[in-house]
Amino acid sequence: MLNKRYLPSITALQCFEAVTRHLSFTRAAEELHLTQSAVSKQVAQLEELLQHLLFRRVRRRLQLTPAGELYLGEVRKILTQVEMSTHYLRSYGGDTEVLRVSTPPTFGARWLVPRLKGWRLRHPKIHLDLCSEQEADDLQQGRSDLAFYFGQGSRPGTESLRLFDEELVPVCAPGSLPEQPFTDPTQLAELVLLQNASRPQAWHDWFDSQGYHTEHSYHGPRFETFYMCIRAAQVGCGVALLPRFLVEEELADGKLVIPWPHAMPSTSAYYLAYPEHSAEVPKVRLFVEWMLEQIDSPDIPA
Repeated sequence: MLNKRYLPSITALQCFEAVTRHLSFTRAAEELHLTQSAVSKQVAQLEELLQHLLFRRVRRRLQLTPAGELYLGEVRKILTQVEMSTHYLRSYGGDTEVLRVSTPPTFGARWLVPRLKGWRLRHPKIHLDLCSEQEADDLQQGRSDLAFYFGQGSRPGTESLRLFDEELVPVCAPGSLPEQPFTDPTQLAELVLLQNASRPQAWHDWFDSQGYHTEHSYHGPRFETFYMCIRAAQVGCGVALLPRFLVEEELADGKLVIPWPHAMPSTSAYYLAYPEHSAEVPKVRLFVEWMLEQIDSPDIPA
């Protein structure tokens, strides 16, 4: 672990950042309501700690050194994070708890968010913090209280509730379809097969489940999220293979159509997980109860 005496103070970082913007110790001091000598001393101590000069004087003007340029980017990240964290904490009352929930991005936007309506009214003292940045160890490391995920079975050290399965269907924009209907699913490759980075095998398995094969099943532009695939299909970039429940709205509105009527059930399912030791934590238990109510509602996908 780094010795704390080698860590600069926030004041030193603020002084350095202010001087870089004004290229003047005097104007930086005025902004920070410090004396010019105090700002100069803070920067000097920072240079001594780093063992690098951060500024040099050229024709009586301050200039950042290459080391100073490099350090400035990191310092601004740190100060921004401190500011955000401070505002984050000040936005909650003293009796408010934060419940951190991680979710796949498109699943979160399309399925989860609509089912959070009313949560705040029932649980005004539990503030939801949703995040689409997912790592396998988020729950174990305490970065999330609960996590939605798509997979097969429970994750180690967690309680996992199986929510529902999915089926994959091909979708494309109505204007992308040829005048003559397809007679063979492999003809979909004529529209360009849009690939999803998280499901690289999907098109191959979809064709294989019908006894067909095409050398194009792995070819086509690749998108990181289902939402990107949905938009690409909508604007006519090709045909996407997507969970039906994520595109129900577009199918109902006629923005997307199914060019070949074969739905392939996935071997995995959607789960809600939380650490085993959190099962009786009130905010976790209340969220699980809420989600189970949503699963039982009539508009949930089968």
